[in-house]
Amino acid sequence: CHQLGMKAVAVYSKVDQESLHVKLADEAYCIGSAQAQKSYLHIPSLLAVAKASGADAVYPGYGFLAENATFARAVNNAGLVFIGPSPEAIENMGDKAIARKTMHQAGVAIVPGTENLITDEQEAKFIAEKIGYPVLIKAAAGGGGKGMRVVHGSSELVKALRQAAAEAERSFGNSGIYLEKYLTVARHIEIQIMADNFGNVVYLGERDCSTQRRHQKLLEEAPSPVMDARTRKAMGEAAVRAAKAANYSGAGTVEFIVDDEKNFYFMEMNTRIQVEHPVTEAVTGTDLVETQFLVASNQSLPWKQKDIKIKGWAIECRINAEDIKNNFMPCPGKITRYKAPEGEGIRVDSAVYAGYTVSPFYDSMIAKLIVWAPDRKKAIVRMEQALADFKIEGIKTTIDLQKKLLDSKVFRDGEMHTSYLEKHLEEII
Repeated sequence: CHQLGMKAVAVYSKVDQESLHVKLADEAYCIGSAQAQKSYLHIPSLLAVAKASGADAVYPGYGFLAENATFARAVNNAGLVFIGPSPEAIENMGDKAIARKTMHQAGVAIVPGTENLITDEQEAKFIAEKIGYPVLIKAAAGGGGKGMRVVHGSSELVKALRQAAAEAERSFGNSGIYLEKYLTVARHIEIQIMADNFGNVVYLGERDCSTQRRHQKLLEEAPSPVMDARTRKAMGEAAVRAAKAANYSGAGTVEFIVDDEKNFYFMEMNTRIQVEHPVTEAVTGTDLVETQFLVASNQSLPWKQKDIKIKGWAIECRINAEDIKNNFMPCPGKITRYKAPEGEGIRVDSAVYAGYTVSPFYDSMIAKLIVWAPDRKKAIVRMEQALADFKIEGIKTTIDLQKKLLDSKVFRDGEMHTSYLEKHLEEII
């Protein structure tokens, strides 16, 4: 906002009063208690602040209401600009069950699963038997691994369905869930797209997000170590077709599962900016968040497809306040020392500082460490040095885990797949 000459108005819950975004904003307003349903998910409070502050637009980022069509529609109805896709596009692509239908109609292969949201547990059992276990239960709204469960047999299914629906309701205010076949050895590769209001859609290469634990990404890189130009073009064009089918505008991510033979299947579309967008920015020389603002102000995309070139290699490590030796339990508490790494090709996006108290109420990610280098080998070396220089004391973090992931043979060889860490994490940590 400040780089574009705009004033920034922040909102915060009572427990977030000392948060960095509150300190950096031009104005900040408390919107309720720590419980998200009474603050960050409470649409009337958010709109009241927007009106009171005289704001022109609302930026949802990548959490809470970022993929909520009701919120986007309420923002528009209040006479404000929602910096993101239309409510209709969020409904059609942000709802993962509808998105699967849209992609099928657009001629893109989808992972076998339910056509509609699950409303009948017996029907879900029948479909799971038909496509074969293991199956994956997924929340129709949101992301970040919330409302997601892998089920290996029929005896586990009903309990997992109910748990997933309850978690989705708590996290996104939407209990909708669906089923799809779980591919045990596959890569999670996603395509970043950007679209304007004039029908222009561009894809900006891929990100490999296969380094995961319990469907939560730990480390992302761009490009993917297994991607070739032909597959990149095919996936990119499929993502563009998806965006055009949804009449999409703004930033979006089309996520694919890719097998060993480079066959790719649509999983879902995230109708928002992603946590890992900096690695795409690093290898394409773009600013995706700034472009979101430009598109929302009705400007055309600043580049065409021929302008997008992949240069070098980027890696992002998510730094969470978690105890890796204690089943990744969240580790809230006061940060007594915070020293971020600096230097060529190093970027840190962080929400914390020395003296800040990490609360137990929200996601445990406290920083993102991104590096760029001319090639993958050099990027790994640069990231290892940056992690060594990253000092956070007073709480436990996942920095040591990130060091060990980078040093693991499977990652160095570019062979990480989505289920690897579930089976081998104890060997690494």
